[in-house]
Amino acid sequence: MLKIFSIFIVSLIVFIFSAANVSAEVNVAEASATLRKSQVKNDYRIETLRAYLAKHNSPLAEYADEFVLTADKYNIDWRLVAAISGVESTFGKRIPYNSYNAYGWANGNYRFKSWEESIEIVTRTLREKYIDKGAPSIAKIARRYAPPSSTWARNVKFFMNKIEPFPVAFTLEG
Repeated sequence: MLKIFSIFIVSLIVFIFSAANVSAEVNVAEASATLRKSQVKNDYRIETLRAYLAKHNSPLAEYADEFVLTADKYNIDWRLVAAISGVESTFGKRIPYNSYNAYGWANGNYRFKSWEESIEIVTRTLREKYIDKGAPSIAKIARRYAPPSSTWARNVKFFMNKIEPFPVAFTLEG
């Protein structure tokens, strides 16, 4: 219990100091302005994910900001899509040639045009076609995303907890 409390306190301190260093520039001319890579500085989540993916020699490491910003855009856990890539392709290292499909999308038969496109489509689809359509937990997503696997949800949660040792919420409702 003390270990969990200590992790929580350390995470909270990191979050507070990181939040103080986050800056966003919003173009007034853009009514629906979204944060872009160059507009976010020192987000601890980006650095945490980048370091984790780099530790695994993942080609996705340089796209950590895309994972975080796109997750924020669709209001899902910033670790989820990267964790799925860990389960499905060892973080993008084992994919069909030139497919950018690190997520086992369409049983691995789908080809994206870029890593950015793959992150956008997978994240948006998880929000709109899974979470918003009655699958607000990783276990419920697993029933649709990876049937008949009995280990997929557990493995996704495992990687989410490895990316940041903070308990994975059971629901992703936003």
